[in-house]
Amino acid sequence: MPLPGHPFIAPMLATAADHLPPDDSAWAYEFKWDGVRALVFVDGGGVCVQGRRQVDVTDRYPELAGIAEGLGGRSAILDGEVVAVDDRGRPSFQLLQQRMHVASAADARRRMNQVPVAWLGFDVLALDGNPTLDLPYSERRALLDGLELAGPRWQVPPSHVGDGPSVLEASRAAGLEGVVAKRLDSRYEPGRRSRCWLKLKNHRRQEFVVGGWTAGEGSRSDRFGSLMVGVYEGDDLVYAGNVGTGFTEKTLDELSTALAPLRRTGSPFVNTPRLPGRMVFVEPVLVAEVEYSDWTNDGRLRHPSFKGLRPDKDPREVVREEPA
Repeated sequence: MPLPGHPFIAPMLATAADHLPPDDSAWAYEFKWDGVRALVFVDGGGVCVQGRRQVDVTDRYPELAGIAEGLGGRSAILDGEVVAVDDRGRPSFQLLQQRMHVASAADARRRMNQVPVAWLGFDVLALDGNPTLDLPYSERRALLDGLELAGPRWQVPPSHVGDGPSVLEASRAAGLEGVVAKRLDSRYEPGRRSRCWLKLKNHRRQEFVVGGWTAGEGSRSDRFGSLMVGVYEGDDLVYAGNVGTGFTEKTLDELSTALAPLRRTGSPFVNTPRLPGRMVFVEPVLVAEVEYSDWTNDGRLRHPSFKGLRPDKDPREVVREEPA
């Protein structure tokens, strides 16, 4: 549960875009991190971490308890991202999977040394009991920078006003996911996917709902061969293609275990495809992160690759992301 006096807040979301804003100087640019959203509530020395679906995930990330000390006794509601870093120093969503699915605080503490995480802050929604949602981004960012949050497991990465092309190129050179552009005069809009925040990705990538799987062959004959995925259009789950690459032996085993109890007799898709081999349908409750090159004219994914499950995402909110 959130700390007393601090109800959970639906985080503001960015809109996908395929080009940088033309009025460059009116925007600030931040790197887009390959992690999971995490709002941090700090009050009276206590810390509560909220996931994107407004659930308490504090026990999964005990490293973040020190943020309270980093604030020097101040209270705050902060927005940011939890990441796990690979051997090359880059955020790895696949590595983070080992921390996203922990079942208990004890399990999380055991994994801290194996897969440590860090919290990267990018906004402040309240400070010392005063809401800041209606302040423009530029003022909220100044408040955040003034907190000087720099600890062993929490940082505030820089925000750059203007010069979007250079920031985007720097993200590509560093092997990062992309950038988020934020209007300097924009307020924080809880729960809204706003055009005042634009996300530009170096690779096309989004969430898809798992609606079934096809039987495997060869080395995968005892497991699934590919996942059948889709997106919602209103109340309809629309088939978008099959994802058959990007799996490790570990994720194959974990997914097979997760899919087994979800079997159903009928298809959850409104446009069930005709595919060779056996198709097994499941309840559409799992969300997968998928990287792909493009969409075909008939609404299918080109070259999709599995990146991981997203328990922080609500399946009903998964729609086809069309760059603005």
